[in-house]
Amino acid sequence: MPPNPALLKLGYAPDDRVVIFHADDLGMCQATVDGCADLFRAGMLGSASVMLPCAWAPSALALAHELPGADLGVHLTLTSEWTAARWAPLSGGAGGLTDEAGYLHRTVEAVWAGARPAAVGREIAAQVDRALAWGLPVSHVDSHMGTVAHPALLHRAVRAALARGLLPVLPRLDRAGWHASGLSAPQAAGAALVTRALEARGVPLVDEFVMMPLDEGGDHLPILERMLAALKPGLTHFILHPARDTPELRAVAGDWAGRVANHAAFLDPRLPGILAASGVRVTTYRPLRALLRRRW
Repeated sequence: MPPNPALLKLGYAPDDRVVIFHADDLGMCQATVDGCADLFRAGMLGSASVMLPCAWAPSALALAHELPGADLGVHLTLTSEWTAARWAPLSGGAGGLTDEAGYLHRTVEAVWAGARPAAVGREIAAQVDRALAWGLPVSHVDSHMGTVAHPALLHRAVRAALARGLLPVLPRLDRAGWHASGLSAPQAAGAALVTRALEARGVPLVDEFVMMPLDEGGDHLPILERMLAALKPGLTHFILHPARDTPELRAVAGDWAGRVANHAAFLDPRLPGILAASGVRVTTYRPLRALLRRRW
């Protein structure tokens, strides 16, 4: 694939490795808000996205006021996967958005099978509009558990973001890449068509998505060091799920140990030296949104 045109416009060289450290699930519970705040204050996190249907989403607004340099997005939330803490759609339960208990479906597959695309579109718009109405300094829109990757939903998320001057976070994948990400062959072809058209129209895209592990605890710093060394040239959306170790987190999230380990690795005093030695450049979604707004 040719060099990312968005990075070239921002003045990076074709072989530069540029990363956006991005915290998902901000607002899922208090531990995520405090965990992200720790990393923002330490200067080791640039971007995060908020789960608007969740109980602690309003706390993200307070965090934005406290840390105006924090780059925030909307983490489009169409699933509610846990047992002890669940959340419902902002737009109501019509159109197959919810399960028998009235909450968002537990799995991506259940959303794809049961939710009507028009209802998903209304929910996407409701979440983005709530963030803007609250005054969150939103630059981008991404997807919890990748649910909007389905072609029947993808264009609705893209349209909601672009209509509000926000950047949809999408990878520069061809058909094979989308297929490898879990879509069927026809679905992969449809998603690739969307992203190719967007880049041709000047919408900045990401070259690669990578994610810190969630399925294990322990010391994640060596894992992070290996991941940085393995980054390819281009722009990487680097996902982490930082959270403080609290009784609440342990009660809510089955993968709490991985979240705590993500948090600890990005607060490790050795990380700045590792990052400097890697040669990786770090940015946020704000310069990319500025590109988008100049183009659109």
